[in-house]
Amino acid sequence: MDLRKQLLEGLVIPALPLALNEDGSWAEKHQRALLRYYADAGVGGLAVGVHSTQFEIREPEFGLFEPVLRLASETLDEWLGADGRRFLKIAGICGATKQALDEVELARNFGYEAALLSLTALKGKSEDEMVLHCQRVAGQMPVIGFYLQPSIGGQVLSYDFWRRFFAIENVVAVKMAPFNRYYTWDAVRALMDSGREDVALYTGNDDNIIVDLLTPFCHQGRSKYIVGGLLGQWGVWTERAVHLLEELKAVREAGGMIDSRWLSKNVELTDANAAVFDAANGFAGCIPGIMEVLRRQGLVPSNRCLNPDEVLSPRQAEELDRVSAAYPWLVDDEFVEENLGRWLGEEEVNRG
Repeated sequence: MDLRKQLLEGLVIPALPLALNEDGSWAEKHQRALLRYYADAGVGGLAVGVHSTQFEIREPEFGLFEPVLRLASETLDEWLGADGRRFLKIAGICGATKQALDEVELARNFGYEAALLSLTALKGKSEDEMVLHCQRVAGQMPVIGFYLQPSIGGQVLSYDFWRRFFAIENVVAVKMAPFNRYYTWDAVRALMDSGREDVALYTGNDDNIIVDLLTPFCHQGRSKYIVGGLLGQWGVWTERAVHLLEELKAVREAGGMIDSRWLSKNVELTDANAAVFDAANGFAGCIPGIMEVLRRQGLVPSNRCLNPDEVLSPRQAEELDRVSAAYPWLVDDEFVEENLGRWLGEEEVNRG
């Protein structure tokens, strides 16, 4: 299936977390198990080397960027080899232009098909410079734009930037994650005004997932849906996320009035995300929160991060207890328990 067509159909694309042991070493066995979990949950693709994977993997002291990209690609190819299912491998691409192009070359060598392009390293640069950067990367690999929220290193990008970005031929999608309705609308409107029908809209707004996916965005006779999600939130309880997107697609296709229960579910998912991402503390415990959910399920051995200062915030664990109990429709513990031994390659699993 063509890359553009696949993206336009709407996919669940989790952001891959990094599995670490308690001592901070890379837990390769659990990393493979995590990859197999996503594949068996039915996701359409995976983003590797992104925020959830921890940007520190690029630091020389860890040297994990290349090993993680390689292991993820090889594990997915091996696990899905007999499946025949089309699976999209996306590489997170960072840094100034030279670094970004070097990362693209590496990703291509490992079979990645698209670049989720972070502009964080260009913060403070002009939009002219950012557009040129995007053009150069797109000259080497299909690009998925990334509108990252300013509170964790992103920057405000104007409507004019997005119009120019969508004029780049090899742009295939955009992940909108500003956690802001005004900024999200700027990107959506720019795509509609560009007239392009071959670029897919994906939500990265983990705080408003269901409403994003159910809203028909309309402007001057044009309309668009956000077709899928490329989300850190979907790195946990992923089997339930796959079912959720299928349900939401059916609601969109049916047309007509939307049942108000979906608005209630949107609030519930936002509440759960607030606990996972530690919204109460400015997202300080975002990655540890993701890892803690996976640790409790046995998918990773710890909630450790490469940066030892990144830890669960006070009361974050209790908040995770609360939302897990309050919203059982979100939780896929049973699915994980049934399959964990197979993913780990063990007959019996000791979860401690």
